[in-house]
Amino acid sequence: MLSKSQARTFFLVGTGLTAAVFVALTVDTFRRIPAQTNAAGITDQVARGKQVWEANNCMGCHTILGEGAYYAPELTQVYTRRGPDFIRAMLTNPEAMYPGQRRMVQYHFTPEQIDDLMAFLQWIGTMDLNGFPPKPNLMPVAVSAGPAVAVIGNRPQIFNQLCIACHSLGGQGGVVGPSLDAVGSRRDAEYIRKWLHDPMSVKTDAKMPKLPLSDGQIDELVAFLSTQKGN
Repeated sequence: MLSKSQARTFFLVGTGLTAAVFVALTVDTFRRIPAQTNAAGITDQVARGKQVWEANNCMGCHTILGEGAYYAPELTQVYTRRGPDFIRAMLTNPEAMYPGQRRMVQYHFTPEQIDDLMAFLQWIGTMDLNGFPPKPNLMPVAVSAGPAVAVIGNRPQIFNQLCIACHSLGGQGGVVGPSLDAVGSRRDAEYIRKWLHDPMSVKTDAKMPKLPLSDGQIDELVAFLSTQKGN
């Protein structure tokens, strides 16, 4: 059993050591902040994007860095998950991306505001958040599927980011648009190319919007979708 002087010494030494460790860890944390938050990447455009984000109360529906509402998708890694083409199309005309389903407000952002928001979201995605949220898995996959399609392989990045948001393939993806299983058996390459270039030029009442796809991206998608054959 400790004497009073021993107990006092134990208390003072223990408290001092604990306080020193706490201060050291706090200092270390503050030293890490600039690198982990990519502070050097905060450009004027990123700052303007944050202002647009706050002025339109985007956190009233979305979460970012774990903060916000849970009505709409979490956006910390949205730039990696969906890519700039999807984000630009969504911010330009939300209803066209998900006709009759998506409830995101049409804010009528200017092209400059959209560029600023995209820069902000891209910067957010560069933060080192110790694994939160998990990095989206956008790697090519090979999946055995059912009778509709034999293999899903080497998906183009633009397919993973843009197309899969509305369409499904091999049981994975969205349900807004029709399944793309065996689409290469139903449609030839020329039809797919025309559809991707401008859906309404093929079908006047098409619900799919004209997406901001480059010629190279269309070539990639045509080549990939044309290989999706039925058994």
